[in-house]
Amino acid sequence: MSAADTAAAPAGAPAAAPMDHRHVLRALSGLLIVLFVAMISSTVVSVALPQIIGSLDGTQSQYTWVVTATLLASTASTPIWGKLADLFSKKLLLQIAIGLFVVSSVACGFAQSTEQLIAFRAVQGLGMGALQVLVQVIIAAMISPKERGRYNGYLGGVMAVATVGGPLLGGFITDASWLGWRWCFFIAVPFTLLASVMLARTLHLVEVRRPDTKVDYLGASLIAAGVSLLLLWVTFVGDDFDWISWQSGLMVGGSVVILGAAVLVENRVKEPVVPLHVVRRRDPALAIVASLAVGMAMFGGAVFLGQYFQIGRGYSPTEAGLLTIPLMAGVLVSSTVAGRLVSKTGKVKPFIVAGVVVLALGFLGLSFIDHETSLVMVSLGMLGVGVGVGMSMQNLVLVLQNTVPLSEIGAASGAITFFRSLGGTMGVSVLGAVLAHQVSTKITDGLAKLGIDPAASGSGGSTLNVAAMPPQVQDVVRAAYGDATGHIFLISAGIAVIGVIASLFLTPTKLRDSVDL
Repeated sequence: MSAADTAAAPAGAPAAAPMDHRHVLRALSGLLIVLFVAMISSTVVSVALPQIIGSLDGTQSQYTWVVTATLLASTASTPIWGKLADLFSKKLLLQIAIGLFVVSSVACGFAQSTEQLIAFRAVQGLGMGALQVLVQVIIAAMISPKERGRYNGYLGGVMAVATVGGPLLGGFITDASWLGWRWCFFIAVPFTLLASVMLARTLHLVEVRRPDTKVDYLGASLIAAGVSLLLLWVTFVGDDFDWISWQSGLMVGGSVVILGAAVLVENRVKEPVVPLHVVRRRDPALAIVASLAVGMAMFGGAVFLGQYFQIGRGYSPTEAGLLTIPLMAGVLVSSTVAGRLVSKTGKVKPFIVAGVVVLALGFLGLSFIDHETSLVMVSLGMLGVGVGVGMSMQNLVLVLQNTVPLSEIGAASGAITFFRSLGGTMGVSVLGAVLAHQVSTKITDGLAKLGIDPAASGSGGSTLNVAAMPPQVQDVVRAAYGDATGHIFLISAGIAVIGVIASLFLTPTKLRDSVDL
């Protein structure tokens, strides 16, 4: 901790030190429920999305933006929450984030159109971003990096239960006539309220106040604006205007200018949202690049698995949830085993490298799937992706946290979570745009072979309300989605290779035993 931080602490305040196992577990119980709620809010909806968009008469682009809006809001707000955690009460911030999440979840459940749902999901993303980064920051303030690997097993377990149980729960809720898809949003409320009560009773942190600092809202706004403009370009290019056109030049050029201005602001302000002095260091920079690639591949690829099983293969939401179990089981087992081995050995690089390699191989296997591929082959590919994510994602956060002092834990954790979420947002947007283009082309060609006009068929290559189409058209649409999905997994494999290269250059260091440097 710096001299300034020490001076800012109240007189006689105890120094931040690792808590004993019993007290850590008590506080961790509430934090794990918060993490569970944040994760299940995405996984419950993932399997139900084809049904949701179909019932609201939405399009493939709107399907993508229901996910992208949440990730974008989460991405833009994550570094702000991380920085606020360095300045103010972490516990109070967590309670505020819980309240925001509850209100937005209820609003999503009452949405009457895809436009409303996208807007409410953006607000929900603000809460999700806060919950995810604040849980990591609070755990980092309680536990040393070496011991944190031990507790990462618990984190991995909760993440796996949320990711395994979420699709199953989402499928059951969507298929149940007495519930319906709106309960996919309402279901998070009781869990969140329970977590709030538990944290009020069990979470007790020594807070370090730094009243002389400021939050860089300008930098965060510029980052959000630059990324949003780039994602909007990815969504509309190729359909609404050409790749080489004045619209492309304006949107891409504008994004570069805005993000360049963000870098200038971050380099000048006293308390940057993304601390460039941390990002410039070798290992944090490499960890961020790897996280960006892992996030882009994982979020971008996994989001469309539910759509593949339901639209491409014709399974129900519940069956689609069951079919994603290999992916989630891979995350559960690998994160738990890797977390314990990291704590035992104090080494983290071998597990990250192995994880990202397996991730790339898993996506490579999935790149060969179509609407008739054996489910065994699909399951093996998903298992590889799950194992890769479980071994690499949380350990990349650990690499960054191991290189910074306690006073910068919030900003550093926020930075790596920001770039991982940014990768996920870009992945969903880019892969969604590729999928939409591929599907539209394949549907048009398929209907032309049958002598059917796409406009007259009711598909138009965009709507997801497959049940309302004639049987012949349904077959064409399902084949188009099934065959097009392999293309986006091939792109995901290429992105994962970037993560492999970055992780290979990480310095093989031992994790420190103390909370602070």
